[in-house]
Amino acid sequence: MNFNLKESIQILTRTPEVIEILLTGLPNEWIHNNEGPDTWSPFDIVGHLIHGEKTDWIPRAEIILSDKEDKTFVPFDRFAQFENSKGKTLGQLLTEFKEIRQENIKALEAMQIDDVKLEKTGIHPDFGEVTLKQLLATWTVHDLSHIHQMTRVLGKNYRTEAGPWRAFISILQ
Repeated sequence: MNFNLKESIQILTRTPEVIEILLTGLPNEWIHNNEGPDTWSPFDIVGHLIHGEKTDWIPRAEIILSDKEDKTFVPFDRFAQFENSKGKTLGQLLTEFKEIRQENIKALEAMQIDDVKLEKTGIHPDFGEVTLKQLLATWTVHDLSHIHQMTRVLGKNYRTEAGPWRAFISILQ
């Protein structure tokens, strides 16, 4: 499937609502459980998505589309949410995510991206040269990946309780 900005925006626009519907009203145990050491809970994932909205996708797109000679991205802190989310409730994080995503979708649409702009490049600290198209496709897949991660973490709360059906449920493997 070829990249389609309009279709990506449809997914990016839906993500906050999907996550809000999935998590709102669940007990804290469901929200804060993870898969073990060095893994993330749904709460942690929402914090991570917020940090990405603030420091990754739109800021990097702006670098790519800028007239600056140096188009090197600032390295992304994949673990900033652990500090940034301290003292916040899930409700606060969901509201923050929804608001900043709406702002970022507006910013993305205001960039008036065409095929020429999609091929412009920036410099990723680990990967080297990347295109705007790759960045935006990754943003879309990143959302889907973390929705999958949340459902996997939630499902594993009943791993033992599912008994022999675990063999047929991939997220419990």
